[in-house]
Amino acid sequence: MKTVLQTVIACCVFFVSLSLSAHQVKLIAEPGSEAVLAGAPRTVYLKISLNGLPMESTRVRAPVNVALVLDRSGSMSGSKIQQAREAATRVLDYLQAKDIFAVVTYASSESVLVPATKLTDKDRIAADIAKIRPGGSTALYAGVSKGAAEVRKFLEAKRVNRVILLSDGLANVGPQTPAALGQLGMELGQDGIAVTTLGLGLDYNEDLMVQLARKSDGNHAFVENTNDLTRIFEQEFGDVLSVVAQQVEVLIRCQPGVKPLRLLGREGSVQGQQADVRLSQLYDGQEKYILLELQVPTGEAQQSLKLANVEVNYLDMQAQRKRQLQSEVLIQYSDSERHVKASANREVMIAVTEQVALESSKEAVRLRDAGDVQGARGLLQKNAEYLKQQGKVYAAPKLERQSTQNEEMSESLGERSWKRSRKQMRKDQYSIEKQQKY
Repeated sequence: MKTVLQTVIACCVFFVSLSLSAHQVKLIAEPGSEAVLAGAPRTVYLKISLNGLPMESTRVRAPVNVALVLDRSGSMSGSKIQQAREAATRVLDYLQAKDIFAVVTYASSESVLVPATKLTDKDRIAADIAKIRPGGSTALYAGVSKGAAEVRKFLEAKRVNRVILLSDGLANVGPQTPAALGQLGMELGQDGIAVTTLGLGLDYNEDLMVQLARKSDGNHAFVENTNDLTRIFEQEFGDVLSVVAQQVEVLIRCQPGVKPLRLLGREGSVQGQQADVRLSQLYDGQEKYILLELQVPTGEAQQSLKLANVEVNYLDMQAQRKRQLQSEVLIQYSDSERHVKASANREVMIAVTEQVALESSKEAVRLRDAGDVQGARGLLQKNAEYLKQQGKVYAAPKLERQSTQNEEMSESLGERSWKRSRKQMRKDQYSIEKQQKY
């Protein structure tokens, strides 16, 4: 008899055709273990997996509404601005006449190079991009705000609305703290605009760029080499052009006696018996997940316990309609530690390990920033050992790879290497936190 009940119920009953009835998202809700030890309150984990299903055809993908916001300050001279122009021009090849495209540049102030428009004259836009020249300071906040203003001209739920920011330096005109850019990101995210941030070289503020992306639920990349810009732009537009769902809301309603403690990795709300998490979009062929730590009450052996009801609401970008998925999760008490251990869900516990290690990695950065190099090194080495052990327990090569990365970073905390190491750590942390593909 199965101890985990998963039921997926569509919110709509009547469909025009079979193609319209197919969901674009697969929901899997499952605990870290199907069994929990009886006799005392216990801590368990609940994983909510959201998998974007393949689009029926790329020809009917959702139209996009994107603004490129390009840094053209003095530090972008030479190969940086040349590669930025080439990458921005290459983007035009991915887009269709139904898509909306804008280009904003910024230095000491912002400027709209290409106002938001349908892509009916790519040659003219390419010619305008080729005219970009570097010089001046870095008004990053104003540039992003202006890019968002262009996106708002055609802002619609049926479109994938995105600002893509490229910067190589520190914001030094206007608001310039991570908190200020995070607030801007949150406001844009609430309006349905995600911001992807691409940090070029070793002189940008990675905390600022990560906060802007995190609060709007966009992507983030560390582009150390200018020659990688075109590849990163290709990967970003691979995501933009494969969005299958937007306006995703996940509601987890815990049963009486089951206490939600905290979310791991993702930001969200935990109040009373309910946790609420929102995601801006889901992509074709990619998994995004939510991890919730729970406390369950004392139970007796063989007793079943319903943990929670899970509800997912989203906008299907191909059918252009609201959808709903539902699931419920059960566990069973056992008086056998061996049974509890054997019933562990490998995929859930791999995700839990990643997120627990992520918390330690962030703490290591905080220690290094405070000048405690030895403390940071020791924590990263401890993290590496934890990931290595768990990788063996769950036969998870990716945990062992992360173990190696932590070990390598523990040896890259000196003054000469810290600027680069810190950016790489922030990028790696963000990818794990958000399950970013690239």
